[in-house]
Amino acid sequence: MRTELQIISEWIEPGKRILDLGCGDGTLLAHLWKHRKVTGFGLEINDSNIVSCIEKDVTVIQADLDAGLGELFSNDSFDYVVMTQTLQAVHHPASLLDDMLRVGKQGIVTFPNLGYWKNRLQIALRGRMPVTRSLPEQWYDTPNIHLCTLKDFEALCKLKNIHILERAAVDHRHRSRLGSRLLPNALSEIAIYRFTRTKP
Repeated sequence: MRTELQIISEWIEPGKRILDLGCGDGTLLAHLWKHRKVTGFGLEINDSNIVSCIEKDVTVIQADLDAGLGELFSNDSFDYVVMTQTLQAVHHPASLLDDMLRVGKQGIVTFPNLGYWKNRLQIALRGRMPVTRSLPEQWYDTPNIHLCTLKDFEALCKLKNIHILERAAVDHRHRSRLGSRLLPNALSEIAIYRFTRTKP
């Protein structure tokens, strides 16, 4: 399991209800069910990923996140709503954050950091969109449509009265380094956030 998912697993209390948006092949939910005794669902649009979820005994619903969660779940249905490496690929990320905190008490997201120094360097020196380990596709062949920096995400949270509980700024192997702790917006490749609507 990716280190990123291990960090998320450590943030989740045992026995809670989880909704995993864009759950992929169900690896995170299967791990949480086994090691944290959680219950919950995954939402996924890709057919082959859904088959993988079923093979792992993960409860999955085929759904398009761009359609929102309104018709699927009522308010406060979950303790945590998780979305890994998907926020930047949806059409309305700000609305989806609202939806996450409507159906769940806490949200957890991960996304690639456009502010990482290698990304900045490629734009500044080459004048082209970056291609890096955390952003491997060309601009015309990427699912990412709303890339942002850590500062962008935190500004959006402040605007929407979302309170950040924890942040992990890590490299492409999802390891925390001294540089990424000191200058997270410039020296981290991946951002991981846990947040809530209720002020801690």
